[in-house]
Parts: sequence; C-alpha cells; structure tokens
Amino acid sequence: MKQIYIVGAGGFGREVYNWMSDVIDLESNYAFKGFLDDNPKALDGFPIDAEVIRIADYSCNSEDFLICGIGNPLLKKKLCLPLIKMGCEFLTLIHPSAIIGPSSRIGQGSVICPKVVITCDIAIGKMVTINLMTTIGHDAKIGSWSTISAQCDITGYVEIKESVFIGSGARVIPKKKVGTSATIGAGSVVIKEVSSHSTVFGNPAREIF
Repeated sequence: MKQIYIVGAGGFGREVYNWMSDVIDLESNYAFKGFLDDNPKALDGFPIDAEVIRIADYSCNSEDFLICGIGNPLLKKKLCLPLIKMGCEFLTLIHPSAIIGPSSRIGQGSVICPKVVITCDIAIGKMVTINLMTTIGHDAKIGSWSTISAQCDITGYVEIKESVFIGSGARVIPKKKVGTSATIGAGSVVIKEVSSHSTVFGNPAREIF
C-alpha cells in the first residue's frame, strides 16, 4: 500500500491533514503514516494521533508519497528540495471544491485548498500553495515555490515569479508583475510592479523593506 507523509506539522500542515481525506482514498489506496518535521513535539496539545519524524532521519522509498504542508516559500524550498533530490515524490493535492479551468496547468507537488477558483489559461509552477477561497484570473502565471494565502485576488495577466509570499486578502491588479522572493503583506492592493526580494504593504501597496 502507498504511504503518505505530510512535510511540516505546523498550522498549514495540520490544515492539509484535516482535509486530505476529501481528496485521497485513505482506506484502500493509501495509508497516512505521519509528519516530517524537525520539531518532534510539533503536535503536542493537538488531537492528532500521528508520528512526527525528523526530516534528517527520513529516507524515502518507492511506496512513499509526500504532501507539502509548509506555507513559507523559503522554508518550503529549503526543506522540500533536498527531499526531491533524494528521489521523493510529492503529490499534487487539489481539493474537490476547487474550480479549475480545463486549460490551466498546475505543477507537481502543488496544494490547491478548498474553494479556490483557477479560471482559464493559467500556468502554476511546481510546489505552489494556493490557500482557501483565493481566485486566480485568466492568463496569470504563478512561479514555483510561491504561496498565495487565503482570500486573495490575483487578476488577469498577473505574473508572479518564484518563491513569492502573498498574505491573506491581498489583491494584485491586472498585468502587474511580482518579482522573485517578494512578499506582499496581508490586505495589500498591488497597483504597480513589485521588485524582487522586496516587501510591500498597504493600499496602495508600498515598499517597506
């Protein structure tokens, strides 16, 4: 039987744990084995009966499949990329309540949470996280390792580069570009291009770092 581990036992990892059974048949095809996390006490105080294995102590085999439960793009890449290089396979997880246009493409290892709307002709890279109730407009491009938090609105022709973090409720108006490893604060409204490695916040969004 195929075995599933969630990488990351923090808040987002626990969210993934709570709704992955809506996507994956955990009775006949897969068995959930536990979490990979460098904090062995990450689940203390939570009603989850699951093993936490240090990432350094884990070695994958052909029956193992991983799901990314990390929201921070830099940490996600730091912890998951070595696992990929080791030969581990990450599942692409798309919640059945999400609406995905048939002409849109979603990269391997991405996690699409409940009630996300991905319209048409959208290109989403590998290991991307799109959280609850976010909408992605036509012809948008989302770079690998990026995370878009809950209730964001990414409009038509927006281009988001790799390893970008977008906070909850943020908006990006059409045709704007967000540079590599940029951060957009929660509730911000982006009306002009965002430089790589910068942090913007506010309405309209202004660079603060």
